[in-house]
Order: sequence, then structure tokens, then C-alpha cells
Amino acid sequence: MQARQATLVGFGAVLLWSLLALLTVWTAPVPPFQLNAMAFAVAGVSGLVWTWLRGISVAEVLRRTSPAAWCIGVVGLFGYHALYFSALRLAPPAEAGLIAYLWPLLIVLFSGLLPGERLRAGHVVGALVAFAGAAIVVLGGASQGAAPAPAAGFALAFLCALTWSGYSVLSRLVSRTPTEAVTFFCLTAAALSGVTHMLVEPTRWPVGPVGHLAVLGLGLGPVGLAFFLWDVGVKRGDIRLLGVFSYAAPILSTAILVGAGEAHGGLRLVSAAFLVAGGAFVAARAGRR
Repeated sequence: MQARQATLVGFGAVLLWSLLALLTVWTAPVPPFQLNAMAFAVAGVSGLVWTWLRGISVAEVLRRTSPAAWCIGVVGLFGYHALYFSALRLAPPAEAGLIAYLWPLLIVLFSGLLPGERLRAGHVVGALVAFAGAAIVVLGGASQGAAPAPAAGFALAFLCALTWSGYSVLSRLVSRTPTEAVTFFCLTAAALSGVTHMLVEPTRWPVGPVGHLAVLGLGLGPVGLAFFLWDVGVKRGDIRLLGVFSYAAPILSTAILVGAGEAHGGLRLVSAAFLVAGGAFVAARAGRR
């Protein structure tokens, strides 16, 4: 597969992730780790079926998956989503989602640490512009009283960004790991989430058909197929261009939340979205020179 094709495949994950915030909101009041376990279980079982239908040997996939790849995959998938679901439970979903979506910018910045790459002035300018957008979100959203703990939610959302950007860039270093290994990362993340849930959370189930369908949708799409598409993109495509493409997700995600009546589309939110996207664009252009 050529780099351009792999990049477009990775962009498919971005489109699916634009639904992540809305589906997460609709799964309330399911606690974060229980939601993690349910969604990753759906994703893992779906991956097993897909692997079986393609006639691929599970033993061969496991043999080609190094301990480093296991560590990167499990920490990335389990850690990011546990933080993300927690952030959206504590802070307003649109604002927390935008902060979590600083990860594309961080991918652009961290990719400069890969062999043969370097950090340029445009990367720093892009970072400042994007963080200005994040500051608008934090300063405006922290004053809202509807969310249980906005400040804690915003902090968790930023840790999301660090976790996923680290996973994406480090995946480039284990590019020989087959994409089918993502299936087992999902199953491991489901098991870890289930154990953590039993230790720290009460069990609460989705409300009505919409809630149950939202969990299924998460496992099949944003927490399922998206990971396989993203794995192809970051390993074989243009990772910096993917960083730019990824900033379509927060804008689409915010627009979907507003359209569903889960957020208000005020000037502050729109301005923050375009500042964050603009910062990523400037940084990626610098990296391509």
C-alpha cells in the first residue's frame, strides 16, 4: 500500500472519531471503566470475526507482536479511553472534547523526534495558536456550573491528548506489527477496564434502546474499526498530514454535538475550534518543508 492510500485509510478513522463524543454522552450513566470494557469487548470480538473471515492465523499474529508493541497498544487504547470517558463525565462534553483533540497537534510536534525529522519554528507557532484555542475553551467552560468537576475534566482531557499522540508516534517504531494485533489490544483493554470497573465503580447500565445502541456503535465504530484504520495510517502513511486531517474531527464532533442538542454553538466554541485547527495546520506545513 502506498503512503497516500494509507493516509486516506487513516482519515477514515478521523471521520469515525467525530462520533465519539456524542455516542459517549448518549451512554450515560454508564461509568467510564465499565463503558471502556463494554466498547472494547465489542471491538475485540468484531476483530476476531474479521480476522477469522480473512483466514489469518491468530497464532501468527501473536508471534509477530513484540512486547514493545503490546505495551504501546494496550497503554494507548486503554489509557486514552479511560481518560476520555472520565473527562466527558466531569466536564462539559464539547469543551472537554476539544481539549482532548489537541492530540493531532502533539502528533505533529512529537513526529519531529522520529529518526530523520526535526522541530521547526513553525511547529512552535502552531503549538501556541492551538493552545490559545484550548485556553479559550478552559476559561469559558470552567465557569459553567452544570458539569460535576470541570477543572478535573479538563486536566484528564489534556492527558488524553498526551496519551494518544504518544501511542500514534510510537506505533511508527513498531510498524512491522500486523494490524490484526489491534484485536488483541482491544480485548486486553476490555479485560483491564472490567477489572478496574469492579474495583472502583458501581455498575450502571445504559438507559433505553438509545443507550444500548450507543455502546454498540462505540464498539463497532470509534472504538472499533477506527483503530484498525488508524493503525494502517500511522504506520504506512504521512503521519504529519494525518495530524492535519485529524483536526477535522473536533470541528465535526462539535458540530454533531450542537446538532444533537448536547452543546451550544456559541462564538467562543467556534473560535476555539478554528484556532486549534489553524495551529495544527501551521505546524504541519512547517514539518513538510
